[in-house]
Amino acid sequence: MTEELIDRIKAIPPLPETFIQIDAICSDPNGTITELSKVVEKDPMLVANILKIVNSPLYSLRSEIKSVSQAVSLLGMSEINSISAAASVKKLLKVDMEPYGISPERFALISNMQGSLVKSWFGKIDKGKADTLFMPVLLQETGKIIIADEIVRNDEIFQFKSEIETAINIPEIERMYVGVTSAEVTAKIFEHWGFDKFIVNIIKYSDNYSLADEEYREFAIYLKIAKTAIAVNAPLKERNITIASNILKKENIELDSFLDAVEKVRENFKGEF
Repeated sequence: MTEELIDRIKAIPPLPETFIQIDAICSDPNGTITELSKVVEKDPMLVANILKIVNSPLYSLRSEIKSVSQAVSLLGMSEINSISAAASVKKLLKVDMEPYGISPERFALISNMQGSLVKSWFGKIDKGKADTLFMPVLLQETGKIIIADEIVRNDEIFQFKSEIETAINIPEIERMYVGVTSAEVTAKIFEHWGFDKFIVNIIKYSDNYSLADEEYREFAIYLKIAKTAIAVNAPLKERNITIASNILKKENIELDSFLDAVEKVRENFKGEF
């Protein structure tokens, strides 16, 4: 990673106080839904974002949720913390995804689709894994915002976008142009913000999970699978599902629950992509 990129990451402002308070409550074994709701209610933009997300295809609810307390109670601390983190990142970083050939709205949609995949995949078979993965999977593509900005600064939008459009290995294209992958940039940003070491490392090694220490490797694989299946340039295309499935087979991970989750996401986000 170049010194210029490192300096730019170090210059990113700290996370908002609202997120810090939410994270503290969610990390406290004695924290309560009531306390969490009160903090969330102080941030109108976060409230709007939570209500928008909870009523989106990501959760497939039968009736519209209109109150903060109801949304917080329904989603739980882990997911509110994840949504708050994602909203904070979007607020702090200028989002211009033109080099990747997508709009900021589509970028957010793809993150939500990856989150939905994890929820559907692990929600019934391992709730703990679903909770652990939800925040990093929502945030793992954050580094693309910085890389996109770098591509714009270098006046390489056309060339980069042309490569990305048909790329199977997006990290390889990123490294070719800026010398680093978005996973590595994301990890460096979250290290700067003081995120948990576990989240930093599973994102950092998600492109090269074979290099990860044993405690991070399994979850780095899951992140790799999610962003392969729902890639920014080809979300849920058969080619990408096949590549993701091959990773599962190679790592002896049960395939059927993953494929079921893929179909659930397709159904939930039908017409959205």
